[in-house]
This record gives sequence, C-alpha cells and structure tokens, in this order.
Amino acid sequence: QVQLVESGGGLVQPGGSLRLSCAASGVTARSYALGWFRQSQGKEREFVAVVNFAGSSTYYANSVKGRFTISRDNTQNTIYLQMNNLKLEDTAAYYCAASKIGGGELRSYDYWGQGTQVTVSS
Repeated sequence: QVQLVESGGGLVQPGGSLRLSCAASGVTARSYALGWFRQSQGKEREFVAVVNFAGSSTYYANSVKGRFTISRDNTQNTIYLQMNNLKLEDTAAYYCAASKIGGGELRSYDYWGQGTQVTVSS
C-alpha cells in the first residue's frame, strides 16, 4: 500500500520555473520506482519522468529532456520535479505514480496521487 500526495503546482509565465513535490508513504513505498505523468484537458495522460527506488537512475520523455529534472530524497521518501524553461504546452495536471518496474507505460504503475495543476501563461 502506497499513498502519494503532490504539491507545488501553480501559475507561471513562459520561461519560468516550478518545483513539484510528491510525498510517498506506506510500508513498501521505498521499494517502488516513482514517476511523474501529466494530462492536459482533452488529451491522454502522458509520461514525463521516472526515478528508481535508489535515486540512481532516471528516464525522461523527449519533450522535457534538458528542461526538467527528477530527483529522490529517500530520507524523507519524497520525489521532486524541477521544471525549468516552462512552455505553454507544459500546462497540465501533474500526477505522481509508483511502480514496481518503472518505465513510461501507464499500466506499469500501481498507485497514483490526486494531481497538482501547472498552468503556464502570459
């Protein structure tokens, strides 16, 4: 059983930055890979980034490479998504998710947070 709570969303101008946080809890939480997905209104949910349980391996969607950074703090069982040089197309609800195998497929993830909204606008 894993519980996930996202925070840090908000309104930001194009080119600006935000940092999202996801607090994970539960007996087996530290053994899961933790990832970020996002979903814009009218679009399907898409993979953004994932980090393994040790925080030693990461993988990113091509659309965010070089701009977003995922990290993991196992002392507090929290992951972060540092988002820099934000674009209008980054506007979406961002979701934290936990997986036993990781990867970028939605079906690989067993637990999901409620989401936090990121809006990029002038």
